[in-house]
Amino acid sequence: MTIPRHMTAVLLTGYGGLEKLSLRHDVPVPQPRPDEVLIRVGACGVNNTDINTRKGWYAPSVREATNGDAVLEDHDEGGAWSGALAFPRIQGADVAGHILAVGRNIPTDRVGERVIVEPVVRDPRAPGDRSRIAYLGSERDGGFAEYVAVPAVNAFKVQSDLSDVELATFPCSYSTAEHMLTRIRLSRQDVLLVTGASGGVGSALVQLAKRRGAAVLAIAAVTKMKAVAALGADRVIPREANMSDSLKRNLPGKGVDAVADVVGGNAFPDLVNALKPGGRYVTAGAIAGPIVSLDLRQLYLKDLEFQGATVLPPSLFGRLVGYIEKREIRPVVAGEFPLSDIASAQEAFMAKKHVGSFVLRP
Repeated sequence: MTIPRHMTAVLLTGYGGLEKLSLRHDVPVPQPRPDEVLIRVGACGVNNTDINTRKGWYAPSVREATNGDAVLEDHDEGGAWSGALAFPRIQGADVAGHILAVGRNIPTDRVGERVIVEPVVRDPRAPGDRSRIAYLGSERDGGFAEYVAVPAVNAFKVQSDLSDVELATFPCSYSTAEHMLTRIRLSRQDVLLVTGASGGVGSALVQLAKRRGAAVLAIAAVTKMKAVAALGADRVIPREANMSDSLKRNLPGKGVDAVADVVGGNAFPDLVNALKPGGRYVTAGAIAGPIVSLDLRQLYLKDLEFQGATVLPPSLFGRLVGYIEKREIRPVVAGEFPLSDIASAQEAFMAKKHVGSFVLRP
């Protein structure tokens, strides 16, 4: 098909509230570089990174929960996940669509492929160097648009009868979850405790941990417990103001082998207490607050292992595509919105009344 000169896209014009999201119809369509492909976006998921980046939440000076009102004021401070952000920026990390055109170094037979996009973009000169990583929708333009250009190695062909909306729930949340479980070497011998189990990453953690054969204990709001149980959790623990008592009532006496946490906040000491000696903790988020209290005696006397999870190992996303094609995991769509209604989508996301992921359609 003919590639237009301009497209509709949402531009993030600066750190701030929803007023910083500007719907434009005159944005130039990106031209793929020699090793890139141009994708016609079928759908793009919404995730915590979009809201956090808009607010500048990743800056060290912002210390509250992700649903707070703090917005980064100093644009010189690093408000994106890997540093300073250039404006305007097209956000959106969770892209599903079709390849429309290719750069001169890419075989033309890739045109027409249905793809989902790995959001972690590596420097081809040093793919293992974490300091050179860029994130789709943060350090480079993403999928809140009709078209997006990405490195060809990031566009993974997918053969599936799922819709583009369903496929767009996978890239960020499920790759993050699989990365977390890979870092703690989760196996069928383990009992895993999952926080925030109703969100995009949390619901992915439940499914992917069950795929590995582990026993899964999942924390969720009372109103979401039934939906989380349907994802495969062996036991769903109600989220309460006093998580210490809730965990004591619901966890094995010896504790759990591992914790996969995306919440942080005041409950963090209770999660550390829940680990048995030699236990492993991994985090990829802090929606309840990034500043936590840690008793170092728990860390060293119990021989605990702490891991962070952001930059995927190069082979992980390909494995995830295989899980999708084999139907070993399933999408959890909380709702879909047209791209023009991005503000409503983010408001619904921030209300945290949903299970799974919201998706935007250009």
